[in-house]
Amino acid sequence: MKVKTNRIIAAVLVAVMLLTVIGLTVKDLVKDVNLGLDLQGGFEVLYQVEPLNEGDEIDDTAVQSTAQTLDSRVNVLGVSEPNIQIEEGNRIRVQLAGVDDQTEARELLSTQAELTIRDVDDNVLMDGSDLVQGGASQNFDEMNQPMVSLELKDPGEFRDITEEISQRPAGENLMVIWMDFEEGEDSFEEEAQKADPKFISAPSVSQPINSSDVMISGGFEGQEGIERAQNIAALLNSGALPVKLTEIYSTSVGAQFGEQALDETVTAGLIGVALVFIYMIAFYRLPGVVAAVTLTVYIYLTIFGFNMISGVLTLPGIAALILGVGMAVDANIIMYERIKDELRIGRNLKQAYKKASAASLWTIIDANITTLVAGVVLFAFGTSSVKGFATMLLLSILMSFITAVFLTRLLLSLLIKSGFFNNRLGWFGVKEESRYSLNEGKDIEDLTTPWDRFDFVGHSRKFFAFSLGTILVGLLILSIFRLNLGIDFTSGTRADIQTDGEATVEQVEEELEAMDLSPDSITTSGEDMVVVRYAENLPQDSVTEMQSTFDDLYGSEPAISTVSPVIGQELAKNAVIALAIASIGIILYATIRFEWRMALPSVLALIHDAFIMIAVFSIFRLEVDITFIAAVLTIIGYSINDTIVTFDRVRENLRKYKVIRKEEEIDTIINRSLKQTLTRSVNTVLTVIIVVVFLVLFGSTAILNFSIALLVGLISGIYSSLFIALQLWGILKKRQLHNADGALTVYEEKSKDDDKILV
Repeated sequence: MKVKTNRIIAAVLVAVMLLTVIGLTVKDLVKDVNLGLDLQGGFEVLYQVEPLNEGDEIDDTAVQSTAQTLDSRVNVLGVSEPNIQIEEGNRIRVQLAGVDDQTEARELLSTQAELTIRDVDDNVLMDGSDLVQGGASQNFDEMNQPMVSLELKDPGEFRDITEEISQRPAGENLMVIWMDFEEGEDSFEEEAQKADPKFISAPSVSQPINSSDVMISGGFEGQEGIERAQNIAALLNSGALPVKLTEIYSTSVGAQFGEQALDETVTAGLIGVALVFIYMIAFYRLPGVVAAVTLTVYIYLTIFGFNMISGVLTLPGIAALILGVGMAVDANIIMYERIKDELRIGRNLKQAYKKASAASLWTIIDANITTLVAGVVLFAFGTSSVKGFATMLLLSILMSFITAVFLTRLLLSLLIKSGFFNNRLGWFGVKEESRYSLNEGKDIEDLTTPWDRFDFVGHSRKFFAFSLGTILVGLLILSIFRLNLGIDFTSGTRADIQTDGEATVEQVEEELEAMDLSPDSITTSGEDMVVVRYAENLPQDSVTEMQSTFDDLYGSEPAISTVSPVIGQELAKNAVIALAIASIGIILYATIRFEWRMALPSVLALIHDAFIMIAVFSIFRLEVDITFIAAVLTIIGYSINDTIVTFDRVRENLRKYKVIRKEEEIDTIINRSLKQTLTRSVNTVLTVIIVVVFLVLFGSTAILNFSIALLVGLISGIYSSLFIALQLWGILKKRQLHNADGALTVYEEKSKDDDKILV
């Protein structure tokens, strides 16, 4: 047969062109990625909108007006792409990534901005309603000192007030200017004794003032004073908040902390992905090279798509991208293993490719859709970084399907149809001596596998006993130690303090005690991280002091998260709902595509995996936070992926039978299906584990527990898919056989072209 070198050249040109485009544009692409708080620093706060006065009601108009006011204040900070969202329950979430001064930003947001001018007895003389909206500005006086200029609506009223004040005795002829005066708590008499009083200014008035402008000066010394004056003017121009804002959740990350987390996680991920490429090439030869090209394109397209939808990349999002590499690898492996099987029974290369391509398509679709269910549920019920993880996971599923189904097939088709590899099957990992002749009539079930000596069904009792024992031990340990719940579920404050690597826990604790912030617990995480927890929510001034102190000591602001009890309860409730909905969705899809006897064991296997993860975290006292839920749902999607692929082979092997009369035939189907898919399952999970292991060892400590949860879940997932789900299906199928009086019609004809359906 003539070799069509033009097809090889076309395949090479397509690959080179794609890699060249990626190489030339990847730098700009990465620059355009919108990094989340945990990767570039910044803070996120969730406000509960409450009435300013007792008896008032909060409606949608008040919430929207508040959000607009917050947005106008954020613009003063110069933050690029701030994110302000109105959420259910009269809540407003504000995310400010990359903000330079988090303390200033928080004060600017939460300040009520209700300006009042009072006398020394705290009686109101004028308030914000007397000012011209937008008439505040920051200027400089004759001595070039910063001041705030206010424009009045009624100069005559101001003249009358100043005339009355000017007639009071010295020391009492003061106009005290307040921002957010709190009745019953603030007083001029007390604040005047302090070095840093709460009121802005208290000028004396010696004569009536005939002017439409009020000049506030004094107390604005230095660069900080200029910024304070600018903020006061900005607050007054943005308008007073019509409501009270109560902070119920917040998290802040220093810029250096985020940058280091990004570098560590990306480096670990790249090393892991590179090893996956090497493994694929070593095991699958030429298809492995194709996989390396398509996986590179997959990563590029996923990031490109993420930028197109203006997604915010978080640490868990990077993990989702890397995890998606494993899912894309799986789609390739499914087809590559099938090509090898078809070649071994004697088909030529073109026949093997055509057969494998058709047989693997719906397997890949089924596996991806079930994972998609978990991703959609995560997105619906997730918050903040979890939603970012879900977004990246959903994109990863889409892009892995596009690259594995279309690009992989395009490149392989060009290479195979060239004819060059017809007699070079070693390039596909198949030795000539291991092949049968097509005339021998061998089918895939006749092929030998590395697992032929294992009787999986014969050892099913051992698998069940092992799982039952693990669950019982886990229940015992869980009842004694309980879960080490993070503040996401228990409420309180957590601070991740990055040290210089030499500071001890005791030294950090001493610093905290010096600030009168003795922690409820303090532990280490890695070589240079100290984790501090408080059962109560720390006030904002304490958070500011902690950040400033440790930034001066170690050059990095701590990452601090505060969660109120109501948020903790909601997260726990949403986590349970998410798990339930994901399970129901998977059961429904698997029932429609397969049968309920396959769907039910699949979900029971997932519950088994989730419990194993919980038990491991309980045994080793690892912290369970909201990212743990993301890990559990990811494993649910990934484990069901593996289970569906195996059940798809079971369904194919069932087609060989029209009627089942013996239990041994069901056992044969299970053993045969497991042996045929086990190499694929091992290779798939191994490629993902390689990446996750590197995330555990070298990734950011901020996602250490998340990565550990993924690792435990992956190992448990492949175990339950192969040795629990299929064995349970066998039990249910045998009961169906008994109920059918010893003769079970498995398939019945549907059309003339031998299209059959499972009954």
